[in-house]
Amino acid sequence: MILYRRVVDQKIDRHEHGTFVKELVVSRGGTPLAMVRKRAAAREKESLPPVLLIHGFGQNRNAWHLPSRSFANYLAQAGYDVFNVDLRGHGRSRHFGGRRARGVEDYVHEDLPNAVEEVLAVNGKKRVFLLGHSLGGLVSYAGASALGDRVAGIASVGSPFHFARGSFSLNAIALLFRALEVSRVPTLNPPLVLGPVGWVYRRMRRFAESPIYPVPLRGWHKGAIEPEILDEHMRLAFDRASFAEMKNMFEWASKRRFGTKSTDYAAAFRSLDVPLLVIAGDNDDLAPPTSVKPAFDRSLSRDRTYRTFPLGHIDLLVGREAPITLWPAVRGWLDARRPRADGLSVVPPKEAVASSGRESVLPGSS
Repeated sequence: MILYRRVVDQKIDRHEHGTFVKELVVSRGGTPLAMVRKRAAAREKESLPPVLLIHGFGQNRNAWHLPSRSFANYLAQAGYDVFNVDLRGHGRSRHFGGRRARGVEDYVHEDLPNAVEEVLAVNGKKRVFLLGHSLGGLVSYAGASALGDRVAGIASVGSPFHFARGSFSLNAIALLFRALEVSRVPTLNPPLVLGPVGWVYRRMRRFAESPIYPVPLRGWHKGAIEPEILDEHMRLAFDRASFAEMKNMFEWASKRRFGTKSTDYAAAFRSLDVPLLVIAGDNDDLAPPTSVKPAFDRSLSRDRTYRTFPLGHIDLLVGREAPITLWPAVRGWLDARRPRADGLSVVPPKEAVASSGRESVLPGSS
């Protein structure tokens, strides 16, 4: 359901602007989900393939779109019908009455299917590409098998298939959650408001980038993102989450699995045979490559690609080099698979390798 439509002139990056048709879309089934839809104004009447952007833990749609740098606008300018969703309890979805998640299962079994159904109803295509950052990529991995032929492909950015692997700090936290579970201490599901965390980091950025910073968890790589862009991200994209979804992820880490007691998301993921792009940041302290690459290794897709870039967790989306390295890599991968949005079978050509990235492509898949 489209609530409003207007034409806007917005920045893509640096001095590059674009004119876009912007619409606010709200899903009609289940918990209301708000999505901002963007298309290049000059191509509004074309039949454009849809891309659903899914943000990560504690974030909102602004992770993909900042006033000064917008991955969402870049994809729209490149000819895609971009739907930037706020998961339940986040951003505009919260304003429409979407309560916080009772766990990651809410995103997987309710939000993702509802968002995909609305995207396809509004766009008219048969299939949609899923592009997820961090937890958004894991939600795509876990929920895509139930969507069947409606998924044209999955691209994940900094999504830790084995959460906490390669991070001493995250594994230490996982042990605390494991102790709570073993002791059978009842846990509630309070909201985790992350806006104040962003406020603190904005003011202690210099200290967080210094050698004496005691916690090796920062979320960005020193020097990889301009201070003003980092400030925008922490002010606009840091949102809120639920304690239950954080508990889910740390329980996965402590038990070395991807899924809940009742649902094996890893098995659902292995059943997928859709194009898969897995991207990791070499300098990502929240989702190191050792935690991200297992998605590529475990996938049985006949068309799967793994790429790394010298970026941190936030930098992967809005870092200084992202618009000239990672963004074109994602666009190139989508371009090669665009016919799938029309329900056509396609054998993609081999991708070009960005100068600052590395890739592994399944032999015979390209």
